[in-house]
Amino acid sequence: MEMFIISVILATILITPFALKTLSPYLWMDILYFGDLLRIFVRFVSRRRRRPLFFVLDRFLEQTAALPHKPFIVFENEIYSYTHTDKRSNKVANALRAQRGYRAGDTVALFMGNEPAFLFTWLALAKLGSPVALLNHNIRTKSLLHCFNCCKAKVLIAASELKDAVEDVLPSLTEQGVTVLLMTKHCDTPGIESFSDKVDEAPDTPLPQSLRSHITFKSPAVYIYTSGTTGLPKAAVVNQNRLLTALAVLASNGVTPSDVIYLNLPLYHTAGFIVGFIGSIETGSTIILKRKFSASQFWDDCRKHSVTVIQYIGEVMRYLCSTSKRENDKDHKVRLAIGNGVRADVWREFLSRFGNIQVREFYASTEGNVGFINYAGKIGAIGRVHFLHRKLFPYTLVKYDTERDEPIRDANGLCVESPKGETGLLVSKITDIAPFVGYAQSEEQTERKRLRDVLKKGDLYFNSGDLMRIDEDNFIYFQDRVGDTFRWKGENVATTEVSDILTISDCLKEANVYGVQVPGHEGRIGMAAVTVEEGAQFDGSQMYSHVVSYLPSYARPRFIRIQNAVEVTGTFKQMKMKLVEESFDPGRIQDPLYVLVDNEKAYIPLTAPVYSSIISGNIKL
Repeated sequence: MEMFIISVILATILITPFALKTLSPYLWMDILYFGDLLRIFVRFVSRRRRRPLFFVLDRFLEQTAALPHKPFIVFENEIYSYTHTDKRSNKVANALRAQRGYRAGDTVALFMGNEPAFLFTWLALAKLGSPVALLNHNIRTKSLLHCFNCCKAKVLIAASELKDAVEDVLPSLTEQGVTVLLMTKHCDTPGIESFSDKVDEAPDTPLPQSLRSHITFKSPAVYIYTSGTTGLPKAAVVNQNRLLTALAVLASNGVTPSDVIYLNLPLYHTAGFIVGFIGSIETGSTIILKRKFSASQFWDDCRKHSVTVIQYIGEVMRYLCSTSKRENDKDHKVRLAIGNGVRADVWREFLSRFGNIQVREFYASTEGNVGFINYAGKIGAIGRVHFLHRKLFPYTLVKYDTERDEPIRDANGLCVESPKGETGLLVSKITDIAPFVGYAQSEEQTERKRLRDVLKKGDLYFNSGDLMRIDEDNFIYFQDRVGDTFRWKGENVATTEVSDILTISDCLKEANVYGVQVPGHEGRIGMAAVTVEEGAQFDGSQMYSHVVSYLPSYARPRFIRIQNAVEVTGTFKQMKMKLVEESFDPGRIQDPLYVLVDNEKAYIPLTAPVYSSIISGNIKL
């Protein structure tokens, strides 16, 4: 009998792992991941209890003390250690303190591309207790002024190459009494002061902590701009608490001090700034900073700098897979790719071509209060849901009427939850643990993202604006965006903003902007159905000059459709569904069609041969 019991125990011990792997194949991954999350949560709570208050800057200062001579930033063959970065940021801060029109704590707008000065300046402003608005360096005129004004900045610090863009809006800035500083050693434009020369001459002495003693966890740390459905970009408020939470983004994915991170995404973006820069401060890793993404240089850079971690958005993966195959495609040290927006087919191709790289797809938004991460590596999924995760961050998927552009409600006025396997709108309960701070200077836009009476009367949820689906294995998949925003080249494009820009041209009366899909491309590319002013003619060259002057490249409508009248619904909303379905196929559309061609600096007629070349991939968009 005793031998029988021992045999049963041994058999159970041997069989259990196989049974668990068959019945619950992701259990071990779940346990390991939530173990990591528990450690991160404990560390976060510990930091929240420290006095004086502990912020991201304090973590950087800790790393500088622990790793003084370690390279922190590598940029165009220049190496900046943690100590050098710390001292250079002190010089920026001291130069700014001596500047008239600035007081410690004032909001400052940063208008720069990817360069070390961006990071030095942000750290300097953190030492001065100043919130920082991260302006997209592609925006111009109306959009630039709007973004600057909505965060109430007192100072604009711009890169030298953006001088022309600053001069375009200088009269308005001068009128508001804004201090404008250009990162150059000499500037002869009245109203713009050179700043690099003053930084060079400033002392590198540390800044007194008293300058930031007014900061709390609820204080704004950065403003990151996001395009929505309501027109011009919105400034999402990222407070100190959220930024402190963001420290864990790389650490939670197994990134360590020995890792080298390739940062080629824009620093004004959540991905570049929070994941790449803030995440690296926590891990003590080295950042290889690139001005902009280059598919042809990507892997050579990774080999040159022994990169181990790369970031991506969906388009990055596709661009890399579109380059010519090389014998050394798998000759690199990259072990982890972290990002979002990669299609399942591109994911598979990426792994097949570039080797055994762990892909960590995640879902998050700048202003949102819920996120997911696909720690199990299930191709195509944006994350994995778990009851503990849902307990901490209560969320659900609710049925959504895409025609009426609103959630479906029952007889009691409550939202209807989507069954597993069906698509629904992701909504997340607003709580103390999962707050929604909203947008700067726009309570109306903030309120639009709040959804009330979701599962019971009086509750309050964040409306993500994203349609999701959860499968039987509890993996969650992104399906589409609702409303008038579409995504192209990793950027959200607000159709209302583009419509406004088009209709201030001399020849267009109305413009209905929407996104259309193109085979082989992520997201949707811009198209506009327009009407021409009476007595005017559509001029492709003039329209090209107009959109280039006002819109960044990703927001410029690639296709224009000339209509006699823009169709509207009974409530005078522009109709898009039919237009989206007809896309830009000249075989289905009788209206005149035009396509933007950069080489010709014009919109030219979209003929059947041009259409075929686009669909076949011979013409790249």
